[in-house]
Amino acid sequence: MHWLTLSWRGLRRDLRAADVRALFVALALAVAAATMIGFFLDRLERGLERQASQMLGGDLVLEQSQPFDEGLRRELHDAGLTVSDQVDMVSMVSSEGAFQPASLKVVDDHYPLYGMVHVDRGEGAEQVASGPKVGEIWLAPRLARLIEVSLGDDIQIGRTSLTVSGFIEREPDQSAGFSNFNPRLMMNLADLEATDLVQPGSRVEFELLAAGPPEAVASLEGRLDQLRREGVEVRDVRIDRPGLGRSLERAEKYLSLAGLAAVLLAGVAVAMATRRYVDRHLDTAALLRCFGASQAQLTRLFALQLLWLALAASLLGALLGLAGQAGLLMLLTRFLPLELPPPGLLPLWLGMLTALAVLVGFAGPTLLRLKRVSALKVLRRELDPLPASAWVVVAMASLVFGGLLWLYSGDAWLSFGLLSGGVVMLVALWAVGWLLLGGVLRLASRVPVSNGGNGHDLRQAIRLGARQLARRRRASLGQMLAFAVTFAAMAMIALVRGDLLTTWQAQLPENTPNYFAINIQPGERQAFIETLEGASDELTALYPMVRGRITAINDQPPREVVPVDAQGDGSLRRELNLTWRETLPEGNRVVAGEWFDSLEAAGSGSGGWYDEIDTQSPPRVPISMEDGLANRLGLGLGDTLTFTIGGEDITGEIASLRNLDWDSFRPNFFVIFPPGVLERFGHSYITAFHLPRDNNDVLRRLVDNFPGVSLLNVEAILAQVRDLLGQVTRAVEFVLGFVLLAGVSVLYAALIASRPMRAHESGLLRVFGAGDRLLSRVQGAEFAVLGFTSGLMGALLAELAAGGIYIGWLDLAPRIHWGLWVTLPLGGALLIGIIGHVLSRGVRKQAPMASLGLLGEA
Repeated sequence: MHWLTLSWRGLRRDLRAADVRALFVALALAVAAATMIGFFLDRLERGLERQASQMLGGDLVLEQSQPFDEGLRRELHDAGLTVSDQVDMVSMVSSEGAFQPASLKVVDDHYPLYGMVHVDRGEGAEQVASGPKVGEIWLAPRLARLIEVSLGDDIQIGRTSLTVSGFIEREPDQSAGFSNFNPRLMMNLADLEATDLVQPGSRVEFELLAAGPPEAVASLEGRLDQLRREGVEVRDVRIDRPGLGRSLERAEKYLSLAGLAAVLLAGVAVAMATRRYVDRHLDTAALLRCFGASQAQLTRLFALQLLWLALAASLLGALLGLAGQAGLLMLLTRFLPLELPPPGLLPLWLGMLTALAVLVGFAGPTLLRLKRVSALKVLRRELDPLPASAWVVVAMASLVFGGLLWLYSGDAWLSFGLLSGGVVMLVALWAVGWLLLGGVLRLASRVPVSNGGNGHDLRQAIRLGARQLARRRRASLGQMLAFAVTFAAMAMIALVRGDLLTTWQAQLPENTPNYFAINIQPGERQAFIETLEGASDELTALYPMVRGRITAINDQPPREVVPVDAQGDGSLRRELNLTWRETLPEGNRVVAGEWFDSLEAAGSGSGGWYDEIDTQSPPRVPISMEDGLANRLGLGLGDTLTFTIGGEDITGEIASLRNLDWDSFRPNFFVIFPPGVLERFGHSYITAFHLPRDNNDVLRRLVDNFPGVSLLNVEAILAQVRDLLGQVTRAVEFVLGFVLLAGVSVLYAALIASRPMRAHESGLLRVFGAGDRLLSRVQGAEFAVLGFTSGLMGALLAELAAGGIYIGWLDLAPRIHWGLWVTLPLGGALLIGIIGHVLSRGVRKQAPMASLGLLGEA
């Protein structure tokens, strides 16, 4: 208790010192950045976990093409789960001569297991915890417009007629994709039999949805594995959790990166301020040694002082972080796919851990000087303990920051790579900085001096400022490296932000396709293209589409070959949309192997593999596969997949792997065949095109001339995505502000640490007759030269770091930012010059004796 009280009193006295204030601000910013990002991402993660069951429709979803038996229902019920039946199919519906294919969703009285259905039953949208009653149906508004019906009208479905009682605004378990392109119709399970739609051979999906505690689902693990082997599609909320879109995932990574950059800058500020803090307390430590204090007691006293400081900074930083995440939430909550839970305590503890880690890693080695101070320093002031080796400080700080990087990114290899690269780069920068500083100082010392005038004073100030930097070159180099790291971190975050925005804007240009058309028959293909000619300013190619199921991989059953976690992959449970293509589709990039036009045709015939496919059993042809699916299934070049298409088997050998742009709003395919293989199977075409909003005449012609073609309007989705990217942009800029504040704290701490030495130099110049004007110009020139060289080094470091992060983390193409090499050195000279000049104003106003007296503290 005695040491706690003593340390607290000492800290209260120290709060008047600028270096302690700098320490406090730096630690508070580190905690604020860490907790702000931590609070937000933690809430997002827990929100996704909480909403997963609602998005899937239950904690457990079973699906097959046949009705489930009562025995399985009893097993699920006995395990403690609530069970609901659901049937999905596509059927033609009609009303007074108007026909339209619709996606039927047949639900029982237990639907929905989670969430609420938003439905308009004539009095505005309302939330209900049930589906339609017997004899009634609910429609999507688009379906109602297509067949021109309103509330109370009857619709013919199969052999029965049902009454429209509501319009669906939103479903809790609404899915997306080409299987749901047709507008929705929801009906009661009790009415299904009367429709007579379920016949042998019908394409019907029977689903069994179950909800209950996690331990109930876990108790069925063995039974679920058996169902998977029997061909039942099993979706488990613990595995098939919904995720964020690609743009939001990149934004999430950016926020983590920005938080880490702020922590790094705060750590640099802590290291700079700690040096000044230790220098000021050497005399105090020497006096305590005279009074009998041991090294352990000195360590305990000053460690407790900084611990009090860290706790106070953590409290303020946590409050700032809580307010900051509320700001982030205000910017993004409109577009998040779920309601977020309240903040948890884990980010708060991580923020406090970050403060302590930064204090130990960046300040610990420097603080060790205090325990090595000798009692003789009271009599002989030159007996200062040797400072910790710069490499010891760097090594300790690197280990701590690497641990924080691993903790926040969750990627050990990325953390190790960035840390190793950073250490190597720091060594290289030290050598480059030594040469660069020497060259700049030599140039400054050769500035010609004129005879009188303002030009004379400015040139003299540059020469004197350069000489002062040269006299303490090692200290100047340390400051330059600190400023370079600061500028690099700030520039890197700004560069990533700019390139993210450029990528997002390029992802959704003005002519992005806003309509998809599917089920275009071969005989309608040319007429469909001619109808759109002159009306659409963007029409993608028409892709033929054939449905096929993977029935063997490398001549073995698929589930016996793929990794365990891929045995329930959707590509193995359903038919895939296959296409053929002679040239590489737009937005596709071959990342392994070769495209078909680069392959040598097999055999001696002019048709290559086309001549061979009729002689092989089963026929084997080259195919191109999406790299993500190949990675999930553990496949690579040379592996074979057998597809069953219309009762016939075709085996393809993976000749290339492709990376796709799934965010392009264009048709994409997991598997592409070469021409001459799939044409003999029944197929339809799919395309995407852009129509201006006022071009309704073309839409009417398409609907009238091609009644069997399904058109999907994705304009609303595009608008929502654009709004989302705009809000994410504001969130990114919001976090950038924290990084800039952390960068300013580094500049402040570095200038405070060098204040006594600069005060001594100013005192000497005053003794020899220098006035306020000359001192002001000398200090301004000194800071400007330091800022200019720091900006050059920061530009180099920012380019290298940003390139590594683009490739290893954000999946962006690296590029050189030429403007950075101009703006960062000039901006550094201006920023350091102004801040340094302002902070040194008090030194210039001091009397020479007061300035020279500060030398003992330096």
